[in-house]
Amino acid sequence: MSRLTKEITWYGRGGQGAFTASRILGAAAMLAGYQSLAFPSFGPERRGAPIRAFTKISDKSITDRSIPKKSDHILVLDDSLYDPALADGLKEGGSIFVNTAKEVPKPDGVMVITGDISRLAEEILGRPIVNIGIIGLLLGELPEIGIQNIFVSIREYMPSKTVDKNIRLLETILSQKK
Repeated sequence: MSRLTKEITWYGRGGQGAFTASRILGAAAMLAGYQSLAFPSFGPERRGAPIRAFTKISDKSITDRSIPKKSDHILVLDDSLYDPALADGLKEGGSIFVNTAKEVPKPDGVMVITGDISRLAEEILGRPIVNIGIIGLLLGELPEIGIQNIFVSIREYMPSKTVDKNIRLLETILSQKK
């Protein structure tokens, strides 16, 4: 097991599955032998309201259960929530992943990775639910977690009727990154 300590912040809207994705990533990290913690931060609890979720992964016990002040990675599930100022919430060398078909402004010195996950999710899932798909963009930065561990976690945390389609979505995104 390699050394690993990562803090990830997810920005989404209620109903997009940001918290579910943070839990799936955390569960996959545990399968890979790491400690993890996943938790949400909700405003008004209604579909479409902006929410944040967090995943902490470490090779040591996680004792700090607070919201990260600075994250290693930020994932934006809805491009209307993207703002270049999100980079202020990144640690040095951090990266931002955005679900979008548009060009987005990129802050100086920050890696911003985009993908039109909504389109692929619509094709494969029949709905623009991008929570699992955006994990595909992130996995290049977290190879220690392992795709098989993500698959196991999807099977554990997703409704059985959506498991195969979400795995196919993730595999499609990973194949496009090669």
